[in-house]
Amino acid sequence: MRRPTNSTWRRGAMIAVTVVCVAYAPIAMTELWPYARPGAPALGEWVMGRVVNPRYVTDALADRVAPYRHSLVPMIVHSVLGGALMLLGPAQLLTASRRRTRLHRALGVVFAVTVYVSMAGAGIYLARTAPEDAFSGPAFWIVLATLLVGTVLSVTLGILAAVRGLLDLHQRWMLLCYGFLLTAPLLRLEWGFLPRLLPGLTMEQINQVAIMHLGSVVVFGALIAARVRDRRTAVDGVSGSWVPLPVLAAAHLAGAVALVWIARSYLDLGATGRRLLWAYLLPYAVGYAVMALCARRAGRQGRLWAREEWRLHLTALCLAPVLSTGAAPVFQHGLGLDRLTALSAGVAIGCGMLAFAATAVVSLRVIHGLELLKRTATTVPTAPRLSAPAA
Repeated sequence: MRRPTNSTWRRGAMIAVTVVCVAYAPIAMTELWPYARPGAPALGEWVMGRVVNPRYVTDALADRVAPYRHSLVPMIVHSVLGGALMLLGPAQLLTASRRRTRLHRALGVVFAVTVYVSMAGAGIYLARTAPEDAFSGPAFWIVLATLLVGTVLSVTLGILAAVRGLLDLHQRWMLLCYGFLLTAPLLRLEWGFLPRLLPGLTMEQINQVAIMHLGSVVVFGALIAARVRDRRTAVDGVSGSWVPLPVLAAAHLAGAVALVWIARSYLDLGATGRRLLWAYLLPYAVGYAVMALCARRAGRQGRLWAREEWRLHLTALCLAPVLSTGAAPVFQHGLGLDRLTALSAGVAIGCGMLAFAATAVVSLRVIHGLELLKRTATTVPTAPRLSAPAA
């Protein structure tokens, strides 16, 4: 049997993402109709009732009625446009890979406007709903707010990169933006999968498990996609490393200490804490292993730009637990949350926020290199021109 090639893997990943997005689009668009008109068709509710059981769905919907009641119109706008984004995302990837520049730009404008309006609807819901009153509780509210900010900033920075002609950076920011958007369909998949793996849990408890790793999964996927599409071995103006071995070692040490603190904190919280700890550690370990191996392989092959980007993201991943350990006490004392909720909120946002920061550093790395090239070009003396002798 012939071994699959890189192009085969890329095509398979593209098909998988497209299938998930196209399947989820009608679910997102109809999800909140029953709240506005009881008895209206809701595809997601129908599917979930058959995948898990009707009682599971009924209990979950009962918990969502009160939080959505005062923000129903903005949330319907958010969900309908969110479904549209599920269709626009694969279309953008396809037009970019096929080099349909005009169509890609036109759809890009539609995509950006749709993101802003959809996120405005979600923002109204979050502003009108106190964290303790939100669906699935304060930790879920904090994660939603973080995703909203990350999505809006990512698409904005992607637009600015495109305007400046930095198409490689534009691609990275838009992939990260779409990664944040993909948390919605992936969460629905976990609503159907996790009750079979962890029977007896309510949807609120399922959400507590899911937020432990969804952020790290989507940003890791965005990084993989960006690296697959970037085949350059070097970038003009970029030399050396912003993450030398001492810095990388210090990040590993700080991350290890923070991970130990997180593990001990969760283990002190009984069965629930152990469940959430495993939901966090397993995807984290996979992401770490892939980044470390890819950085090492890129260095051995002389692909210095790939090694630098992998190292930057690996450093960010190591520092994600440090951010989480710092955020947890802030949430606990600043918002009056219990220890478990504050810890879960801090852990849930760590990987996503640090991946955003790593993408920003990658962007600064490229822009800094371009500025160095411009300065070099302007300081290089030009040979004096000799005037022709007079006739």
